[in-house]
Amino acid sequence: MFRFSSAPIDSSALRAALEDRACGGHACFEGWVRDHNEGRRVVRLEYEAFEPLAIKEGERIVAEAIARFGVERAVCEHRLGALAIGETAVWVGVSARHRHEAFQACRYIIDEVKHRVPIWKKEHYENGDSGWVNCERCAEPTHEHGHGHVDSPQPPAASAPDYSRQVALKEVGPTGQAKLRRASVLVVGCGGLGVPAMTYLAAAGVGRLGLADADRLEASNLHRQPMYALADVGQRKAELAARRLRSLNPEVELRVHPLRLDALSAPGLIADYDLVIDCTDSISSKLVLNDVCVRLGKPIVFASVYQYEGQLQVVHPGRGACLRCVWPEAARDGLVGNCVEAGVLGPVPGTLGTLQALEALKLLLDLPGQLGDELLMVDLLTLSVTRVRARRASDCPEHGRTSDASPDRSGAADLEIDSLEAALEAGFEVIDIRESSEVSEQPAPCPRVRCVPMRELLYGGAEPPARRCLLVCATGARSRAAAEELRARGITEAYSLRGGLRSLMGTRAPAATA
Repeated sequence: MFRFSSAPIDSSALRAALEDRACGGHACFEGWVRDHNEGRRVVRLEYEAFEPLAIKEGERIVAEAIARFGVERAVCEHRLGALAIGETAVWVGVSARHRHEAFQACRYIIDEVKHRVPIWKKEHYENGDSGWVNCERCAEPTHEHGHGHVDSPQPPAASAPDYSRQVALKEVGPTGQAKLRRASVLVVGCGGLGVPAMTYLAAAGVGRLGLADADRLEASNLHRQPMYALADVGQRKAELAARRLRSLNPEVELRVHPLRLDALSAPGLIADYDLVIDCTDSISSKLVLNDVCVRLGKPIVFASVYQYEGQLQVVHPGRGACLRCVWPEAARDGLVGNCVEAGVLGPVPGTLGTLQALEALKLLLDLPGQLGDELLMVDLLTLSVTRVRARRASDCPEHGRTSDASPDRSGAADLEIDSLEAALEAGFEVIDIRESSEVSEQPAPCPRVRCVPMRELLYGGAEPPARRCLLVCATGARSRAAAEELRARGITEAYSLRGGLRSLMGTRAPAATA
């Protein structure tokens, strides 16, 4: 799938090897030797490689492209030795059932080869040569044609970040910039909220940024997380974000924490930072962070998003309301739809994440206008903003010091069964709590199941479930949350189908629900 050649590349033969009557899309890339680069006339090129390692890495890249984009065939051939002007230096070809996947895989292969395969190039000019240069250095410019050559000379890179525009503010000045350089911020969640928050903090010159996130990038994330690229899918977000932010501001110290914070891991990590920004979409995670920050006396900036709306809250431990004061009976995870279930437009979390960065900078610089004991609610459809007074609850004197920061994960509400018919025979009322559109698209594999959307079951006046009931959804997330809520209301034999309908029907249930 990947090979080197010392002879001219025969693109016709390579293309013929990719022919497949099951494929409707074929894409190829050819990199040619051009006669100039950065204003200098090129007369010929030479390529060298550490072949054993290069071939192994090249094979891995092509295999990744086939698996990631679901294409049928792919091949990459790269020249070694001396090449004349106009010769093909590299050829990549892909055959797929559809053109979109072919284009994606082709682009992925050439980009990854340029960055990961140990290949060196020497350009020969009319009056000297470039010396041996790793091809990864040639892949950095954004406007490329052929084999990594740019249209025109690029401006020299800045020697250091330039904060002059914010230092010009009288409230910031050199003193404020020095404050930022000494500050440290932990961003928990590198998704739709986290991307703008950490980007603006790094650009502002915050001295140390911690990035905590255990998730890997998915293609469905990209419309609201434009820091990342399609070729990054499958990689850890925290590590990807650190690479992007280092290129934005190499002065910032970046610490990557690829883990999901809980009541055990959060205290030790948070203690090392001045300020925390919560960019998660989990109620339980927010409560854990709230409790730990209050106990450690660390300010924290919260944000949450639902469809076109967002909420912002800043907790100042010791002098105001905390998250538990505002939400004493916070909904369990799953009762309120996240971005997967409810949908979201990319600029909505982008706006809220930007506001989080702004509030963080206000705190670090001690600027006026900080959000105090209030909840800021933003409707981005109507562009209306509402401030709601947030008072410290009389029954929360310790701000979570005595509350359970670790939600019950014992699994007592989960039930594993072989079929819905077996549950009915065992005396359970089986209730499908998915939305009607989901049920229409993928009916439950049993006609005797009662279909009631979760909101109607819990809050919409639907007929109450039987004392002994089994709730089902796509993957078991919503049904478990609903079962726990019913148990809290006294229906102690409410259960959730572990793994949801996917556990009974394979992987055919829609991936956009949970």
